Amino acid sequence: MQHTGTRRQDIIRRLRSAGCVFAEEEADLLLGAAADTDQLESLVDRRVDGLPLEHLLGWADFCGLRIAVDPGVFVPRRRTEYLVRRGVTLLRELDAGPGRPPLVVDLCCGSGAVGAALLAAAGPLELHAADLDPAAVACARRNLSATVAAVHTGDLFEALPEELRGRVDLLAVNAPYVPTDAIAGMPPEARLHEPRISLDGGVDGLALHRRIAAGATDWLVPGGWLLIETSRSQARAARSILTDNGFAARIRTSAALDATVVESRLPPGA
Repeated sequence: MQHTGTRRQDIIRRLRSAGCVFAEEEADLLLGAAADTDQLESLVDRRVDGLPLEHLLGWADFCGLRIAVDPGVFVPRRRTEYLVRRGVTLLRELDAGPGRPPLVVDLCCGSGAVGAALLAAAGPLELHAADLDPAAVACARRNLSATVAAVHTGDLFEALPEELRGRVDLLAVNAPYVPTDAIAGMPPEARLHEPRISLDGGVDGLALHRRIAAGATDWLVPGGWLLIETSRSQARAARSILTDNGFAARIRTSAALDATVVESRLPPGA
């Protein structure tokens, strides 16, 4: 819809007063999404009330892709693009064998953003994605519908088909890692509008990391990679969890994205 500079400035002021850091960019996105004045007012009101911008727009920008994000589904974070970058680097170095594309699993996939980005940057792949939340699975299926990827519902590895056991080349994981007591201090748009199971990582934030590290060895090929996003403060503990489960692990960080990934490999002879 067409708009005046005065209207745009008023929206920016309202968004800024509500604590939106990127008020100018958000104003332009909301103006572009609205078909008329009434819809624009509704979108701005709901954003000021704390609804995530991505839920209002119906999509998130992730690795240059427009990822559909339904209300109540975890919004992919820009820092998770670093997980994708590291995955792409490893996939380009990987020799999966003649005539076979690398087998990749996007575990705790949420909207399927990580898997979609890996396919776009490093395909062709045999991609499987899995999540416990049925709403997230439905969203991931939409985002991966134009591909041959399979999306599964279930608790971590229980969701995966048995025929994948021992065949996975790369396991990319953005599991919940917020300590339970820290959730109350998160921004309202996450705390109130994203499912708690997509945020809560247990007492120290590493409960899911422990389960994944313990189970991953049965699903990876010898020499296969496991990448897990975490926080800078949790990185050493997360690395210890992986090394205790037989992985060779290292911490990778991106200052530009404020991102931390623990990159671990199952020994080739495992």
